[in-house]
Amino acid sequence: MRKKLMSLLLTGVLATSLLTGCGSTDDNTAEGTATATATESKQETVDLANTEVAEKTAEITYANFNASGGNEETLQKMYDAFHEEYPNITVNIETIGYDDYFTQMQTRVAGGTAPDCYELNIENFAAYANKGVLAELTGIDTSGYNTTALNAFSVDGKQYGVPGNFSNVVLIYNKDLFDKAGIAYPTDDWTWDDAMEACEKISALGDDIYGIYQPITFNEFFKVAAQYGGGVLNEDKTEFTINSEENLKAATMMISKVTETNVQPTEAQMGGMGDWDLFESGRLGMIPTGIWAFNTFADACDFNWDICVEPGGTQKATHFFSNALVVNADSDKKEAAATWINWLASSDTAAQMRIDAGWDLPAINNEDVLSGYLKLTPPENRQAVFDSLNYLTVAPIIEDYSLMSDIITNKLSLAASGEITVKEALDQAQEECTAQIKLQ
Repeated sequence: MRKKLMSLLLTGVLATSLLTGCGSTDDNTAEGTATATATESKQETVDLANTEVAEKTAEITYANFNASGGNEETLQKMYDAFHEEYPNITVNIETIGYDDYFTQMQTRVAGGTAPDCYELNIENFAAYANKGVLAELTGIDTSGYNTTALNAFSVDGKQYGVPGNFSNVVLIYNKDLFDKAGIAYPTDDWTWDDAMEACEKISALGDDIYGIYQPITFNEFFKVAAQYGGGVLNEDKTEFTINSEENLKAATMMISKVTETNVQPTEAQMGGMGDWDLFESGRLGMIPTGIWAFNTFADACDFNWDICVEPGGTQKATHFFSNALVVNADSDKKEAAATWINWLASSDTAAQMRIDAGWDLPAINNEDVLSGYLKLTPPENRQAVFDSLNYLTVAPIIEDYSLMSDIITNKLSLAASGEITVKEALDQAQEECTAQIKLQ
């Protein structure tokens, strides 16, 4: 049955790819995937098996970014359901836009004003756990969780977060533009050569029509590098390999779409428009983006669109994202905070609300709830979301992830604007990351 795909494929794929970077493997088990050694001096423990919490009156704060941009109402409905079950626990929800979220959280954690519980993306989790600011969670009823997703947020065998959600990236395409160009729709076995051929035919439909938009950023680069057999770190994560031959092929493919064929618009041609806006305008053939776009596109697009697994280079690779829900080690209301995040992440009620809203997927193992996701349309080919689980890859998570990401994104941007060559961009990124970042 297809409804078993999330549990089976996450267990099989994520265990070997999570935090190893672009398909490489190391000796870490899934329980140690964060690779950081948690600081013991500050962290405290909260027991989720504490049955007395429902009897205690508590008011807690919860900060998140994932509900911003359209899912605030769904999160509120989740809280309302939680509050019916736990009437003595009041949760004050803060929803902050992603662009501002981590700047605010860094300031608040450093200043001792962090919320009682909050959300962390997988890229930042290791750094927060390593700094000792997260409470260890014990007594978790693991029966409701996908085991591998749960283990993604453990360090040295200790649990410091629960998986609030799961999402990935697919190729979304405008069926009407494909019809006008007289070309067949993308399929799951497409390579980037196939995609580029289609891009040129779609771009030929008009001066303001483009074949594709693929962000030229680190987050896109590490995935495309994996599609060409590359990666930004060596297998044991002791050296950067940013300027490898495989990575050069990947970056050249990405940037040549802008600088040579112009099947992807330049920044000037975008005129301040976002990539989603361009797709919604009906002037973009394809966009590799997250499944969280489905609701927005369903409301905004007045043309036919669908999805498939992303194209590959020498192999397939696609993003995996999961956000941890964590408890502040300094909170004096840890039990209530832990009760809220555990319910939010694992309850069937919250999971069904998430799916009904077309948000992202809950990291649970209730197959009946997950099977309902396939019934939602558009897109028609929602099965591609689960098929993509065969090809998951995750960014190489290091403590200086943000610095690494910024350096590589900056150099790729310079290449996309024609200021330096693609090879120069990767060589410079290699040199700067090696000089500024200590890996082990």
